[in-house]
Order: sequence, then C-alpha cells, then structure tokens
Amino acid sequence: MPTIRPLPPQLINQIAAGEVVERPASVVKELVENSLDAGATRIEIDIERGGIKRIQVRDNGVGIGREQLALALSRHATSKIASLSDLESVATMGFRGEALPSIASVARLEIVSRTADEPHGWRLASDGSEQAGAPAPAAHAPGTTVEVHDLFFNVPARRKFLRTEKTELGHVEQLLRRMALARGEVAWRLQHNGRTVFDLPAGAAGKDDWATAGVGRLRALLGEGFVAHGLTLDEQAVDLRLHGWIAQPAFARSQGDMQFFYVNRRLVRDKLVTHAVRQAYQDVLHHGRHPAYVLFLELPSWQVDVNVHPAKQEVRFREGRQTHDFLFRALHRRLAAGVEPMLSVGLTAAATTGPLAPADTRDADRPVTGRPAAAFRGHAPAMRPLDLRLRDQRAAYGAGFQFQHPSGGDGPSTQGATDAGVPPLGFAIGQLNGVYVLAQVADGLIVVDMHAAHERIGYERLKRAVAEGELRRQPLLVPVAVQVSRAEAELAETQAALLRQLGLQVDRLGEGSLVVREVPAMLHNADAEGLLRDVLADLGAHGHSDRVREAMNAMLATMACHGAVRANRRLTLEEMNALLRDMERTERADQCNHGRPTWIKVSQQELDNLFLRGR
Repeated sequence: MPTIRPLPPQLINQIAAGEVVERPASVVKELVENSLDAGATRIEIDIERGGIKRIQVRDNGVGIGREQLALALSRHATSKIASLSDLESVATMGFRGEALPSIASVARLEIVSRTADEPHGWRLASDGSEQAGAPAPAAHAPGTTVEVHDLFFNVPARRKFLRTEKTELGHVEQLLRRMALARGEVAWRLQHNGRTVFDLPAGAAGKDDWATAGVGRLRALLGEGFVAHGLTLDEQAVDLRLHGWIAQPAFARSQGDMQFFYVNRRLVRDKLVTHAVRQAYQDVLHHGRHPAYVLFLELPSWQVDVNVHPAKQEVRFREGRQTHDFLFRALHRRLAAGVEPMLSVGLTAAATTGPLAPADTRDADRPVTGRPAAAFRGHAPAMRPLDLRLRDQRAAYGAGFQFQHPSGGDGPSTQGATDAGVPPLGFAIGQLNGVYVLAQVADGLIVVDMHAAHERIGYERLKRAVAEGELRRQPLLVPVAVQVSRAEAELAETQAALLRQLGLQVDRLGEGSLVVREVPAMLHNADAEGLLRDVLADLGAHGHSDRVREAMNAMLATMACHGAVRANRRLTLEEMNALLRDMERTERADQCNHGRPTWIKVSQQELDNLFLRGR
C-alpha cells in the first residue's frame, strides 16, 4: 500500500475547484455571490468567448482592504462565519472561503479592490501557483473587480469538457437572470464580446418585499406573457412566509424552464419544494405540463441547512414536513381562490398564448377570486380583475351601466346597485354555436365555455361529497399478493393504520410479501399492486402519500366529464344563469380540470376600440 502523506496545497485547491467550478457560469456565480455579500447595489459582468477566455465581475460593494487581500485568496479564509453557531444561521450567499482560491488554482486571476476609507485600491494577481504576490497600488473606485483569464489553462482534461461559446454564454445568462429575479434592488449589466446582453436598472432602494414591486424586471426577464398570467401570492404561518408570483394554469409549459424558487433569496432546487408545487397544481394541469412560478420562501436561517451541497444548490429543511405542508396549502389556496387575470380577445401578448341545478344563494358572499395586487394594474392589458366579494363590489359593477335583466326588467343602475346588485359574471343573454354562453356585465362581455365550466363544477361537487363522507373500502374478490423488499414490507406493517385511512387493507405474509385485501370502493377496478407500490414509495420518501387521492380524483374527473352538459345542447336563460351562479360559488371555476380557461372577458373598451368608437 502506498505511503499516506498530505496533499500539496495546490492539489487541494484543484480538488475543491472540481466541486465548485464546473464551467464559466460557476465562476460567475461565485464572484457575483461575493459581490452581493459585500452589499453591492450595481454589478457589471463582462465576459469573452462565453467566459472561457475572460470573465470580469465589477461591483460597488464595501471592498477589501490591503491587509486582507492576500487572505482572500487563501483556502478557508472568510469574513462570514467564525464559529459553529454562525454556520448554523448562515445569512450570506457564500461562507466556505473556497471560491477565490479554487478559481485561482485553475485560471489566471487578478483582484483589485478598494474600501471607502482608502485613497486608492490594491491589486493582487495569481497565475495558478501556490503563492500569490504582494498587493500593489491601483486606481479603483470603492468596490471590487475580479478578472479571470483562461479558465482551466492548467487542467487540459477539464477544459475539454467545456461546450461551445454559445452554450457557455447561455449558462451564464440563465444564471444571472435567476439571480436578478431575486435581487431587484441591485442593478445588473451583462456584456459578451463587447455587446450588451441586458442592462437592468435597480428597483426601489431598500425595498424589502421585492415580490410586490418587481413587475418591470419580471417582464424584462420572463416576458409579457408571464406577467399577464401572473397571480400574486403572499402567505404567512408561524415563522414561514411565501410570496411571489405563480402563473395561472393556462400558462403551463412543456418544460420546467420558468420555475424559480428561492429560500431566503438563495436559488435552490429541492425535491420537497417540487413535490409540494406538483401537488398544488395536480387538479388543474395536463399530465406532462409544468407550472411557471417565481416564489420566495422566507424562514429563520436556523430552520434551513444550506451547507449540504458544495455549490449550495440544495438545502435541507429542519422541519421538512411542516414546510412541505405550508407550501402546498398556500399554493392550493391561491389556485382555489380563482384567477384574477382574464384572457383577452385583444391583440395582446397574453391573447396569443343533466339539467342544471337552480342557483343556491347561501354562499353568495363567500370570496372566490382574490383581489389583484396593485403592482400588476396597468402593466398587462390582457388582465381582467374580477372580484367576487359581492357585498363590497355591487356598486362598482352597477356604476354607470343599465342592465337588461333576463326576466325583461331593468337591472340596477348607478343609483340602484344595492341589494339587487349585478352578479360578478353578469346575466346570460344567449348561446353561441351551442358551445359558449354569453353574459353581459357592467363593463363588457363574458364568454363561458359551458362544458368546461360545468365539468369543473361537477368535479368539485364530487370531491366535496367524497371528503364529507367516510371513505368506503371494498374487499377484493381475489386478494392481490405483492412481492416487495424487506424495508417496504416493514414500512407497510408499521404504517398499517395510515394505509387503512387511505382505504387500503394490507397484511404482511412474509419477510418480503404483502397482500392487498381491500381498496377504496371507487377504485375497485384499479391496479391494486401498482397503487400499493406507489403509496409505499411516497411513504418512504415523504412520510405520506397522495396516490389514493390522486387516483380517486382522476376517477371523479372522468365522472364529472361524462356528467357535464354537452356541446350543442340548447339552454334556457334560467339554465345559463344557474351555471353562472354555480361558477361564482365554485373553487377553481376559472379553469377546467385540465388547466384550460373556462371563461374570458371582453371589456367595453376593447369593444369600442374594435368599432373605432370615440375616435
């Protein structure tokens, strides 16, 4: 066996570089995080050949003094933590003291920095060797500039793994866009080969709640479509706060390329978060589609461990189940509350992306659609806020407008919009092609897809009926034997009570053998073995499972679809109005079970524009 001996410092740094420096974007990430930790309000990034040849990051932060400049290139030297208690409550982006020495070990690096109380800056250069030279005076404004040349010049094997200039630029640009979404108070500029890629001005200085003020940056980075379909969210519970934007289901993507989740403003990719979001959207999205969101989770730093990944891309929540449930409930409530942005027929960015029961007025004042955030008003022409709090908004709906009620009498005018106020979805005036219901509201026209709307109403009623009654189990005529691992068999045995709550009667026959004797009555024709395996997989990974509920909801959705009013069925005005009133009382009535909108609104202004009225 070879002799055990300590590794040379240079090799140690290069091993660390293998963990944190994968490509030019990794270098940019580490340098920009240092700038943010230094309190910079403007960060300029200038790269050449996708960052392979040159990377320069300049900021106006607090700077580094002459005495500490050499330490900045030393391994595990940092100003951000000094004890174990500091490590357990890290509030900075970086804290390990690995970034600069790791980068300096695989590239030529030069750092120039100046603090506010020094007359000039100091320059220190490193060419990949173990020892850096002495700092030299240099002209520089307060702040820091780090320049990196010839990445992996001394590690040819690593350099061969770099992609084309365009690909590497794409990674840098994507990284900076993600960071800029969370740091609206910072101005950002990216240049590539002398060309400006983007130049984002800073938002309100010291603005604490960026998620309510960042619409301009959101539009610049994610496009008008996301803004037009965005729903603001702000929920708090105990020490947790979730705020930001989620896109309505109609804006679902084929890829998860618009999913940005920040924990204490640190961008992370976390399985717990992904699972909570998927659960919240499961009733309103096609399979295979991905929701879009920009969300910020804030919690005390001691409740989250950010020191579980070399590049700090993953975190571990100390109360994982509590955090998961909070995320799910917050998103679920927001989606259930209704969609305030309405699709428009105008030529805008957003536009280019049995008998009915009588109306029941018992829940007429229950809020269904949330009030849109002021930050969105005036920014997206396609958005049509519609508040369903009837008592608060009756006067607004009736103001300045005279309705023709279906019964033939006049509805409330400005003076008459009191207890007989106009409902949020107005009064039906007819059908179009046997598919759409047309309704008149105070400021325009509502168009309803009657099958999609009735399908959602029926689906929510079925779910409510199942939830209010005890889950019925049905014995299988032939019990299903399932061969599993020993760990899964033990899990099924210890979680037998929970499985019974889910409607599954499961017994253990041997070390790795289970038998399913009962399943939920509604799923008596389902694949019992596959259902059990999926439930056990969820229990092992998350401590709970929603597979049974998902399977039952899929069955209920099919039943609701078959029970919904079909196309070309002629409805009376009373039936149309009953449908509109049911929609106003139904959660998620703004989209069908597959995420498509159930109704749109054409404003009076848009109609006037089409006919050139007022010109």
